[in-house]
Amino acid sequence: MPLIKFIDKDGKTIEVEAKIGLSLLEVARKYDIDIEGACDGALACSTCHVIVEQEFFAKLPPASDAEEDMLDLAFGLAPTSRLGCQIIVTDKIDGLTVRLPSATRNIMLD
Repeated sequence: MPLIKFIDKDGKTIEVEAKIGLSLLEVARKYDIDIEGACDGALACSTCHVIVEQEFFAKLPPASDAEEDMLDLAFGLAPTSRLGCQIIVTDKIDGLTVRLPSATRNIMLD
């Protein structure tokens, strides 16, 4: 199983094994990593925003227009930002490292 590293809001690195075919949001939830995912992966919010390390960003399929629209609402947007619900685990991303932003912007609560 591919290894995925999450760097949490406090800078702590959490390395987990991820089942191929799951989204990063699903992987994070499986391991109780603090990621909101308010819309449960329906691509209707930006609360599963992650910042992908540059070396892996190009290995991911491009973001869809819908994902780009949601990312515009994300807190702490970076050039390598993606939504965790849209990154699907494959062997190609073994070793992927993502950083969780320091906060989220939940438009349903704002």
